[in-house]
Amino acid sequence: MLATEYGTATPIGAIALPIVVLLCWLPYRSRTRALAREGRPVPGWRRACFAAGLVVLAISLSPPVDTLSDQLLVAHMAEHLLIGDVAALLIVLGLTGPLLAPLLRRPVIARLRLLAHPVVAVLVWMVNFYVWHLPVLYQAALRHDAIHALQHITFLAFGTAMWMGLLGPLPKPAWFGNAARLIYIIVVRLAGTVLANAMLFSGSVWYPIYRAGDAHWHIGAVADQIAAASVMMVEESLLTLGLFCWLFLKVAREADERQRLLDYAAAQGMELDERRAARAVAAGRGEELWERLRSQAAAT
Repeated sequence: MLATEYGTATPIGAIALPIVVLLCWLPYRSRTRALAREGRPVPGWRRACFAAGLVVLAISLSPPVDTLSDQLLVAHMAEHLLIGDVAALLIVLGLTGPLLAPLLRRPVIARLRLLAHPVVAVLVWMVNFYVWHLPVLYQAALRHDAIHALQHITFLAFGTAMWMGLLGPLPKPAWFGNAARLIYIIVVRLAGTVLANAMLFSGSVWYPIYRAGDAHWHIGAVADQIAAASVMMVEESLLTLGLFCWLFLKVAREADERQRLLDYAAAQGMELDERRAARAVAAGRGEELWERLRSQAAAT
């Protein structure tokens, strides 16, 4: 696999990549069409996100990118960020509860729901993230195709779990409100920031295996490592900013929806506990509560 030592990348990825993308896209498309026929269509923006996630995944694992990632640490870091952050995020945004329902009815897959629990998700993601950046494993992945494939699979799998814990359609614990979501975002981003700063200011080369590639591209090994850390910090800063904006808008929208429910109930002379309204809105069931209130008002 190591292009810096052998000059070419393995063709295995080029052969397997289209198959993997099709195996992900075809069942997704089939399920979305089935839901559309049932009158429960998946929003277009979600379908676009899922397709974009597969495109990002295909680009990040394509032979040109994979070859360059074998030669330069900065390219390899960018590849991993595309796989574990961007592609995983887009894939999760493309999912809904009805889409996942057939899979979750399978006992083995249903047990994997534990990985989407916010605490479990962030812990397994952090362990996977740090372990793979140990020099012995990181360099072993460059020397052996099987280890490299496992590295990419785990980055995607646990990256997906991490985003599922925050943004996924599966039910969240009652305590995982907006304040907990803010802490979750900060913890995830700090984990990356700590590693990036360690690489940036260590003053030593963590992955000597890149020296040949660095020489080929006329880049110093330390400069390559600093560039890789900088790419990580910039990507994570942009994602964090986007997540903070999302959370701010979510809080504002939920406050408006909660007040609308309370105002309507008061106007109709019905009792509606503020905590009940808040729980319904936070769980994404505000519209359901709204319809229930309207039905009660029409019956009286």
